Amino acid sequence: MLSQPKKTKFKKNKKNYLSHYIETKSNRLTKGLIGLKALESTRLTSRQIESVRQSMNRNLNRKGKIWLHMFPHISVTEKPTENRMGKGKGSVAYWFTPIKVGTIFLEIGGVSFLKAKQALLKGAKKLPIKTKIMIR
Repeated sequence: MLSQPKKTKFKKNKKNYLSHYIETKSNRLTKGLIGLKALESTRLTSRQIESVRQSMNRNLNRKGKIWLHMFPHISVTEKPTENRMGKGKGSVAYWFTPIKVGTIFLEIGGVSFLKAKQALLKGAKKLPIKTKIMIR
């Protein structure tokens, strides 16, 4: 099931461009033994997050614990193609979360180091950015 907020003050957001600053708050492992760190800044959609979570869960045989330190809370609207100008803003197409350089956005605990590393490598292949495995 794709993630999206249950309720927001405004359903459609204004455009806000992604800043390419380095993350200073969430750049350390907090819960798990091993984690995934972003080496590029980007937008991760709810579909991408869900595919990473599913592939890692399948690799771990649903054992251990996965912490996702991100939630898609920003909406993106799209109008259908071949539409004329005007007639308002389009409907919500997908939800995303911004990821800055240096953010540790995924952690694993409760399984062996080797199993966790394999799961993170499989999950990293699903992402459109370069990542690095961080060890506590």
